[in-house]
Amino acid sequence: MNVPIILAGGVGSRFGGDRPKQFMEVLGKPLIVYTIELFQNHPEIDAIEVVCIESHIGYLKELIEEYGLTKVKWIAPGGKDFQHSVINGVNNLKTELEDDDIVLVHYGASPFTTEDVISDAIRVARKYGNSSPAMPSLFLLGSNDGNKSTTWIDRDEVMIFNTPQCFKFKFIKDLYEEAISKDLISKVEPHTTTLMFLMGHEIYLSKSNQMNIKITTKEDLDLFEGYVLMKRNRFDK
Repeated sequence: MNVPIILAGGVGSRFGGDRPKQFMEVLGKPLIVYTIELFQNHPEIDAIEVVCIESHIGYLKELIEEYGLTKVKWIAPGGKDFQHSVINGVNNLKTELEDDDIVLVHYGASPFTTEDVISDAIRVARKYGNSSPAMPSLFLLGSNDGNKSTTWIDRDEVMIFNTPQCFKFKFIKDLYEEAISKDLISKVEPHTTTLMFLMGHEIYLSKSNQMNIKITTKEDLDLFEGYVLMKRNRFDK
């Protein structure tokens, strides 16, 4: 099976607004619905789990019914940060999935992802055990030294990561069990990839593109609205 764990557990404090970012509406539809639909409509996806902020679980269930999101099989409560939401999602699936099944950890606020990015992430993870969409930086890079930059960073030596990050289920189960037993969860930025680097794992790279971004600012939300309108215009033609 191929099962995304869609993370909708955050409060979106940096974004502002009167509701969590993943439930903000774009052209009358909540952002989280656009994201779930990426996987609902993907032929390789068998079932979906959403890790949701507890205050909005009831609302999420209403959206699943309203938009016919039939592949959503499980809802798990969100944690205090990314890591703990992933842990909650993984733990909720321990009696549901086999070791060789693929889970795709994906931000609920990343609705730009495309079918080919999802497919390639699955392909690479099936071959190597894990994968992350990644692409080279298109921008010049330098160090952040307060109000100045003193060190140039060669952009050919870095990759930009995004989601869906994919794992064989046994890999991600073992990763978090070991990290918890060694008290490593709080030692890194709250992402599965940073935890993997800390623990000495290699991350295998899959296809990404410049549009595969997470919505973080209100400007990103405006960009997504334009993206949806562009796609509708092409479809109407």
